[in-house]
Amino acid sequence: MLNLDDLETCTAQEVLARAAAEFGTQLGLASSFGLEDMVLIDMASKLETPLTLFTLDTGRLHEETYETMEKVRTRYGMEIKTFFPDREAVEALVRDKGFYSFRESVDNRKECCRIRKVEPLTRALKGFKGWVTGMRREQNVTRTDILKAQPDEGNPGLIKFNPLADWTEAQVLEYIEANKVPTNPLHKRNYPSIGCSPCTRPIEPGEDIRAGRWWWENPEHKECGLHRPR
Repeated sequence: MLNLDDLETCTAQEVLARAAAEFGTQLGLASSFGLEDMVLIDMASKLETPLTLFTLDTGRLHEETYETMEKVRTRYGMEIKTFFPDREAVEALVRDKGFYSFRESVDNRKECCRIRKVEPLTRALKGFKGWVTGMRREQNVTRTDILKAQPDEGNPGLIKFNPLADWTEAQVLEYIEANKVPTNPLHKRNYPSIGCSPCTRPIEPGEDIRAGRWWWENPEHKECGLHRPR
């Protein structure tokens, strides 16, 4: 039985290994194939106990993201379980509000995220006992108090693991370099955080690493609903 408090002093590899040993394929690794997620995929590929890798395809991802997904399939030989949004919900949203309603208000943006990401995540998590994310405390003001392991308030009954919670950006890049981890080509074009194509832009020198996500909104709103602040 895992003691979540004990995991706070463990390394990222130890957190991931102990979670996988506890739950096996009932542990899901959620990936959008950004830098942190690629670090976790590389770590997961070295585990004795396999877990389940999954992703949410919103229908509006960058071409480079799909290319990165293929790199994961070929290099690591890992199956990627892909979940899409409900077709009728997307069709209704676009028909009633157009293709860029998410730029009109925070409520509209959250509605789009709910349809394209939150609802598919709910389906993706069915049958799991825990799931893993690449969130780090220094990424945004909404993430400063995340723990390495905690009950998931947004998905009762599940444990949420954030093995990289205390990592810095420099540590992420050092791991990628040392282990020759493949990455999304957009990162070399000043995209440190990559989401849907219409909602992601490159950042300018000195900007926060998530400044390119929903750049028309204030920082405290920059979550899509997948991760509820504690």
